[in-house]
Amino acid sequence: MPPTTAAGLGDNVLGTDGAGWDPPLPPGEGSLPVTDSRTSDAAARRPAPALLRRGSATARRRLRGAVGALLTRAAPAALRLLPAISVVPLRRNGMDPIPRLGKLRERSPISRIPVPLRAGAWLVTGYEQAREVLAAPASTFSTDYLNFARAVGLPAQNHPGGLGFTDPPEHTRLRRVLTPEFTGRRLQRLVPRIEAVVAERLDAMDALSGQPGPVDLVSAFAFPVPSLAICELLGIPYEERADFQRLSTSRFDLGGGASAAVGAVESGVDYLLRIVRQQRADPGEGLLGRLVREHGDEFTDRELAGLADGLLTGGLETTASTIAMGALLLMQNPELFEQIRTDDAAVDPFVEELLRYLSVVQVAFPRVALQPVKIGDRVVKPGAVVVASLSAANRDPALCPHAERFDPSRPTTRHLAFGHGIHRCVGARLAELQIATLLEEMAKRRMRVNVLGEPERVAACFVHGYRKLPVEITKY
Repeated sequence: MPPTTAAGLGDNVLGTDGAGWDPPLPPGEGSLPVTDSRTSDAAARRPAPALLRRGSATARRRLRGAVGALLTRAAPAALRLLPAISVVPLRRNGMDPIPRLGKLRERSPISRIPVPLRAGAWLVTGYEQAREVLAAPASTFSTDYLNFARAVGLPAQNHPGGLGFTDPPEHTRLRRVLTPEFTGRRLQRLVPRIEAVVAERLDAMDALSGQPGPVDLVSAFAFPVPSLAICELLGIPYEERADFQRLSTSRFDLGGGASAAVGAVESGVDYLLRIVRQQRADPGEGLLGRLVREHGDEFTDRELAGLADGLLTGGLETTASTIAMGALLLMQNPELFEQIRTDDAAVDPFVEELLRYLSVVQVAFPRVALQPVKIGDRVVKPGAVVVASLSAANRDPALCPHAERFDPSRPTTRHLAFGHGIHRCVGARLAELQIATLLEEMAKRRMRVNVLGEPERVAACFVHGYRKLPVEITKY
């Protein structure tokens, strides 16, 4: 069969046996200091481990362990098992992708990843090429977990569930019941509650204004807003929300290592299963209650818990990271701060550019080629894993001039921060609503934050952000 061209198609992630892989850039180029003691700059400079290059049985076991750990969010442990090029799209220099990622894109919009997979693995860094992959039909690129597990040798029973790792028709069935919950009319019901949550958190920060000692912007401000918004969306009972916030925060804390991350995920799913069973007995007014009333016979308890878990995974850490870094970026630009404070029309362009510039979701869900397909000037074999770097694509000059600059005055771009195609983030509008409400209210209150000490970044991970951001709160 001749290769299919992905033009007009497109979405996500990894693959190659290492033969003929693209030569590395100079050692050490673009390395990123991180504060997590379990990973270091050396990981960004290290060539592919010999075991991985040889393609031995041991190499394949190490690769499976690394990918499995990444999927369970145990990124620091996984990074030591992967060749340097594999983690380049997960590393940052402050808010920017490391320079090496841009150099890879300049040399070629698609590069091989030297890992021992029979059909290979590829990293897509060009905007047009990433958009094509993301828009491609499932007959060309599959996101189904079973295809991915087969490609990399993971156990089929470890299926994480949710929308991201499914293909049509299963993906269509799941998304069909969620999409109406994220229309403008439905989301308007959440606006008063989101505004109340934002006001409550800002009141708490106001009370700390001028007091000595740092405040952690992440735990005190950035995480509670999306966490409580998701509680409201799902219909989590008020008496359960403290437990929900604790579980939702701990699952994204990598400080406890792989076992703690996996345990937090499992605890979260068990918790949501209990909530689903409560909703079965007494459906509430939130999303889970409506799904039980209107589609209860179509879904098992585990499927409903999986959908809720997907909304948590996709909507909490990503929104919290954008809020924390967006607030910091706004505070560092007094002119933009004043525009947001005095001009309501300036908020939406600021948020759109913020999403493109930060691209906190660094790579899309992995795709597996189901037929020969041409991407750029390369032919990808069936069974290869393809990873699209959203942060590289959103900094590609093919998307907009001077893409490395943060410029809210630029014309609206067709950025890929929320993905593209059938897997585009279903909760994109909710995320935009929270970010805009919060940053605008911060500016209107003339609230300023000054960083104290060294922020603690999350080491290379799928979602870029800060674990801790110590700040001093002031008013002017």
